[in-house]
Parts: sequence; C-alpha cells; structure tokens
Amino acid sequence: MRTPLCDRLGIEFPIFAFSHCRDVVAAVSRAGGFGVLGAVGFKPGQLQVELDWIDEHVGDKPYGVDIVIPGKYEGMGEIDPQKLEEQLLAAVPAQHRAFADKLLEQHGVPKLPEGESMGSGLLGWTAATATPQVEEALRHDKVKLIANALGTPPQDIIDRIHDAGRFVIALCGSGKQALSHKAAGIDAVVAQGTEGGGHTGEIGSLVLWPEVIDAVAPMPVLAAGGIGTGRQIAAALAMGAQGVWTGSIWLTVAEADAPPAQRDSFFKATSRDTVRSRSFTGKPARMLRNEWTDAWESPESPGTLGMPLQFMVTADAVARGHRYADKAQAVGFNPVGQIVGRMNEVRPVKELIYQLVDETLDAADRLHKLTAGDS
Repeated sequence: MRTPLCDRLGIEFPIFAFSHCRDVVAAVSRAGGFGVLGAVGFKPGQLQVELDWIDEHVGDKPYGVDIVIPGKYEGMGEIDPQKLEEQLLAAVPAQHRAFADKLLEQHGVPKLPEGESMGSGLLGWTAATATPQVEEALRHDKVKLIANALGTPPQDIIDRIHDAGRFVIALCGSGKQALSHKAAGIDAVVAQGTEGGGHTGEIGSLVLWPEVIDAVAPMPVLAAGGIGTGRQIAAALAMGAQGVWTGSIWLTVAEADAPPAQRDSFFKATSRDTVRSRSFTGKPARMLRNEWTDAWESPESPGTLGMPLQFMVTADAVARGHRYADKAQAVGFNPVGQIVGRMNEVRPVKELIYQLVDETLDAADRLHKLTAGDS
C-alpha cells in the first residue's frame, strides 16, 4: 500500500487521520498511518501542550497539524488579533446571541460554571489567529505537514512552512479550488467530497476525486469524503489518489475523547441523518441534524452570520454541549460525515488501521483477479 507520498513522509500506510484528540493522532501515527491534529480550538499556549504530549507519545513517527484560514472571512486583512477580536465582537448582533441562548434554555442545557468559557469564540478561524498556531507547530520537529482546511493558505504562510522544510497541503471541494492551491505552490491537495464531515462542498466523492486528480496532475492528491472502509480506499487509489484523508471514523475509537452521550448519538445515526449546515460556524459543515440545525433554518431564525462571526455566537453553545453532552444532544454540535451509519462500535485505533489495510488489499486482489481473467 505504499505510495510516493508515503515515501516522502516516511509512513507505512497512506491513511491520514484528522482528529482534535491528541491520543488519536499519536495512535494513528504509531500504527503506521499519519495523524493530523486539528488546531483550530487551541490557543498557541494550549497547542504547545498538545504537541509536546504528542511528541512524547508518537515515538519516532511523524504527524501533522491542521489549521483553518478561510479564503474569505469577516475582518480579513486585520493582522492584530486583539484589534480583530474587538472589531468582530462589535459586529455580532445581539439578536443572534439571544436566539442561541433561547435554544439552549429551551432544551435545558445548563450554563457553564463561573470562570469556564471558550472566550470570544474567535479561535483560529483567521490569519491573525492561525499564524501563531503555525509558528508553534513549526517548533516541533516531528510535525512534518501543515494542512489548511478552508481555502488556499496565504502565501506568507506557505513560504514559512516551506522554509522550515515541511509539507503544506490544503483541502478543496472542486477542481477550480484545487487549481488555485496548485498555483500557490502547495505540495498536495485533499479532494473532499460532500459526504465528508465538517466543512465540505457539494460535489460527491466519486465525481470530485478524478476531477481533482486530473486537474492538478502530477501533484499528489488525497481522497476524502465519508471514507470508512478499505474498499473505499482501494477505489481512491485506483483512481490515482496517493492516499486518503479520514476524519469521522476516529470519533468513536477507544482513544477518542468524545463524551459518551455524543458517541451514542453517532451510534444511533444512519447515513441519512446528517445535514450541511451553517448554524455553528457560518460555512456549510456536515453534522448530525437536530433541533439546533432545524431552528437556524426556521422562519424565526435571525439567519446565520459569516465566518468567524457565527462561531462567536455559538462558541458558548459548543462548550456547554460538550460539558453537558447528556443534556445537549438535541442542540449539540456533532460534526460527522455520512459514514456515520457504519460507525457502530468502539475499537482501538490500531485495530481499525489494520482492518482498513486488510480490506484495501482484499479489494485490490479482487480487481487483480478480474484483470487477470480469474473468477
């Protein structure tokens, strides 16, 4: 299963695993894949703690960090984080905060204890706040790759990563976006179909993958979008992808830190129970449909704001939903792809990695027998 990208990064299997949980990231890399830590929710000091921990638990294996700098967002151009935060806080309408608070109150989600909060909710959604995350990531020698989840990274960020001798990749949902990434000089593209969890476009994986692979050839492409079986991995490799980018399937592994109530929601869901919604971040993201997502589409809704303003409204809801997950599932933030219908048991990361590899090899063997004329 080795591809040229495996050789360039020094990994055994072309399976990339995005997770906000450091335990999952380290376990994936130790098992021969490539773990990628989602950094958007961490301030630089917190990110240092997470990366120091991964450094200590990943052995001699590499891993990556995922940031979020959208191609367009409110406040774009302001590089001072404090000024940007003040500017954006002043732009958040009171009616949006009131609507979010009312939903939480109606569903009996308690408020956070005094002194415990996510702050303004600005997080790493902008160049001003994500740049310090990149700087921190580049201080760690085992971080071999920086990924940007939304849009082409700013050129100075790309140059900084390259100057440090690391890879930079970016996600896309269309051939046009992929070409923009290529023109900017990034090293690889992640083509994410609409089936994927979190921020995603409208094009299905089986259409998108070959479109992007052909558009940016010979640049390496990772296939993403609802991948959770080795048969899907084999299909992606057969189309010309050099690996797969996965995320949702790591939410229910033994090492994951998802609250039990949230995990149960994933177990109960079918592949038809997700929706692309702007209700938490301001950009279309696939998540479990619930009363929160429905409410923001209702006539009573004030309408969603752009990124990062919408999350500055909903950050409190996310924090309360995580802390009181057993009370908040009706209005909780549960980003996940359509593969959720197959996520119905808890397994260790290593066991899942090896199952994916075995299934991929079995699928490749079936194809080989067909081309060889064997039955």
